Amino acid sequence: MFTNPQYGIFVLISATLLTSVVALLVAVPLGLMAAIFLSEYASRQVRGWLKPILEILAGVPTVVFGYFALLAVTPILRLFVPGLQTFNGLSAGLILGFAILPTIASLSEDAIYAVPQSLRQGAYALGATKRETITNVVLRAGLSGIVASIILGVARAVGETMIVTLAAGQNPTLTLDPRVPIATMTAFMVQVSGGDVAVGTIKYKSLFAVGMTLFLITLVLNIFSFWFVRRFQEKYE
Repeated sequence: MFTNPQYGIFVLISATLLTSVVALLVAVPLGLMAAIFLSEYASRQVRGWLKPILEILAGVPTVVFGYFALLAVTPILRLFVPGLQTFNGLSAGLILGFAILPTIASLSEDAIYAVPQSLRQGAYALGATKRETITNVVLRAGLSGIVASIILGVARAVGETMIVTLAAGQNPTLTLDPRVPIATMTAFMVQVSGGDVAVGTIKYKSLFAVGMTLFLITLVLNIFSFWFVRRFQEKYE
């Protein structure tokens, strides 16, 4: 593994970003649609049933998601995606998207539901349709909470371990092709620390280097989320 370290940590960062982007392409549209449905279209009874069911998904162990991606999703994708290998970033990213979906959907729904009813009634009084009210008024009013939920989902995707370890493989490859095996930062840490690591060796130091990089990425995401919420948060009296 360490005989020819040509690309350093960037190969791991690229794999982490690849799976995270695929996950966001799944989680963001589905999460927002679920949030809009629960807040604007579903009745109180339906919302009371569906939201807890959605939040239960957040409690599913990620190792279950990982094995599901490897044993169920990948064989199905290989029927439609040519060149897809057994371990790949595509299936890992797709299932990772469903893993972070409850986070984005639940927090976005809370942000949308918190928008005062008077804004909706004002838009209807001006002749706006329900769709126009949602897209032009409600979503804009709850934008800070929605973006915060997405950033939290990104942080969850970047730090996810078992899904990407089981489904994406542990082959450090500098590529943007989601069909081939890749190794994210968390999967690399699992691979290296799987056995005894002698203090002072390059493996030992690489664990701290990758862990610190992962910490800095999540720290930047949280700082940006805090700034964005403070900058664009709408306050209503």
